Amino acid sequence: MKVYQMDAIRNIAVMGHGKAGKTTLVEAMMYNAGMTDRMGNVADGTSAMDFDAEEIKRKLSVSTSIAPIEWKDTKLNMLDTPGYFDFEGEMKEGVRAADSALIVLSGRSGVSVGTENTYGFAKRRGVPVMFFVNKIDDDRADYQKTLEEMKEKISKAVTPFVYPIREGDEFKGFVDIVDMTARRYEGAERVDIPVPEGMAETVAPLRDMIMEAIAETDDALMNKYFNGEPFTFDEIKQAIRKGVKDGTIYPVYCGSGQDNIGVRSLMDGMSKYLPAPSEIAEIAHDAETGEPLEVVQAENGVTSAIVFKTIADPYVGKMSLFRVYSGCVKSDSVLLNSNRSANVRIGKVYSMCGKKQTETDAVHAGDIGAVTKLDATKTGDTLCGDGQRIILTGVETSPPVLSMAIKPVKKGDEDKITGGLSKLSEEDLTFSISSNTETKQTIISGQGEQHLDILKSKLKTKYGIEVELEDVVVPYRETIMGRAKVQGKYKKQSGGHGQYGDVWIEFEHGLSEELTFEEKVFGGSVPKNYFPAVEKGLQESCEHGVLAGYPMVYLKATLLDGSYHPVDSSEMAFKTAASLAYKDGVKQAQPALLEPIGHLKVYVPENIMGDVIGDVNKRRGQIMGMGESEIEGLSLVEADVPMAEMNKYATDLRSMSGGRGKFTFEFSEYRPAPSQVAEKIIAEAQYNG
Repeated sequence: MKVYQMDAIRNIAVMGHGKAGKTTLVEAMMYNAGMTDRMGNVADGTSAMDFDAEEIKRKLSVSTSIAPIEWKDTKLNMLDTPGYFDFEGEMKEGVRAADSALIVLSGRSGVSVGTENTYGFAKRRGVPVMFFVNKIDDDRADYQKTLEEMKEKISKAVTPFVYPIREGDEFKGFVDIVDMTARRYEGAERVDIPVPEGMAETVAPLRDMIMEAIAETDDALMNKYFNGEPFTFDEIKQAIRKGVKDGTIYPVYCGSGQDNIGVRSLMDGMSKYLPAPSEIAEIAHDAETGEPLEVVQAENGVTSAIVFKTIADPYVGKMSLFRVYSGCVKSDSVLLNSNRSANVRIGKVYSMCGKKQTETDAVHAGDIGAVTKLDATKTGDTLCGDGQRIILTGVETSPPVLSMAIKPVKKGDEDKITGGLSKLSEEDLTFSISSNTETKQTIISGQGEQHLDILKSKLKTKYGIEVELEDVVVPYRETIMGRAKVQGKYKKQSGGHGQYGDVWIEFEHGLSEELTFEEKVFGGSVPKNYFPAVEKGLQESCEHGVLAGYPMVYLKATLLDGSYHPVDSSEMAFKTAASLAYKDGVKQAQPALLEPIGHLKVYVPENIMGDVIGDVNKRRGQIMGMGESEIEGLSLVEADVPMAEMNKYATDLRSMSGGRGKFTFEFSEYRPAPSQVAEKIIAEAQYNG
């Protein structure tokens, strides 16, 4: 593949809801460019973009892949991103390397929640947007209705550049509204034809809309528009480019990726109207002072690049995918990782197309490449040339929303699980691993059930570790609500020195989660040197409550009296006596089970707030407030909810809100569990114990 100048490169993230046909559309582009002899197919596992074993098995994209497509003197770097919510992190990695976004939606289902979410993210990222209404050949597709829905739910800047030609229920081609020509498809052949009779009236208002949008990009063009003077083709092209870059024009194309209809016109449109890297400003920060800096994307500048994705392969090793902003990344060179203040050696440099790696001498400004074995470099890190010390904006991550415990099928594989997950975490920033020493569980937290299931599968296929997922054990606590004064006496005689310890301890509810220990012994009935042993005996006893074996909290114990033997008393004897007093005293002081409560913030469309509140009530939640939120189009519901009731809430909220809802949930405090809940937990503990 030849070296392209920055002005001839387009870095485009392909986004949209799952099953919109993004990958199939990219496959059609590759076929049109002569990169393949036949179009790959997602359904039969021959797609060049969905090459991972999990993608082939599940017939959906789970990671971002790249297709560098040469099209009419332009290089289109298509970053095919997943559309399902569980893989949002991969979508964000793809957008980070892109200068624009192509959002694909189905002409049959119209604007879905995935369309809205991906558009919202592209807007926040500040990248220009183009749309492709796919599956327009479906007899249930309604282009006009989809356009109206896009204007209502997305933006008034949505501007159709083509309009489908239908004969009966069949899609036969489209009218190019910009140049007012028509293209008809006869099988794989595309033929230019006059605008069909009767369609001029349909598309004329749409063309007027485009001309008006063009006029608004420049005062001189506005004057020509009001004077009734036609725009030249060059004026139209440049004005559209400006409008697309500024976000005042969102071009809409349509067709069928599956049948490769309308795809070449889309590729022409992306080449003509989407911005080149040299047109996009990139903000970085000084690595030493943190001051913001504008990076001039230039071919001759000092090298700066960002690692936007990492692939962990047990055979090839770690592969880092990067986007160059200035200068070039050469093979057999040394760059500075400015995030970690460490030099890294660049070995062989590659161009990527799906899983295919093609070795190249260098990757130049504006382009995308890959390098292996950058062990000290992670996703989001900046690589700089000599004298350059900047940090480019990293990759935005999504916080985990679902946690499950992971355990090996085979005993002894615990360390292997940790090692495998550690390697997978290098390529996936959206899950975390933690260990709960209390419950002795390894916890894995991710974006949803499908996400965690794929991580489970990858552990088996990549690293040969078979695991099971199970619910996270809820960390209950125990306390006392009353007061009791008891004796704990330990006396043992077995020849020689015996063991003797005698204490009177008063137990009551304390103010601190940790044990509060005091002593009020008078007259030396218990020598001071045994006080630490009594306290230690109580601390160890607090590790297990008397109801269900959960740790005891908010306990105050006051040593009041006791007795000792000058020969047989010892620290061990008083420690044991204290534990005996604990068992009797806690039982007499109204023991109670405490459950962890978390603070829930749910962001949902206002029309389903009632459903969300009803669901929170079913989970024994207490509504704390509701109203507007900082997220556009979503209202906020706040509640305190028992953690035990929040298992798989992410899945339930997605179902309830059609994927529009978002939430955060953080531990808040412990509260007494209702009697029916406590009875069930105690019974389960006794059964398992």
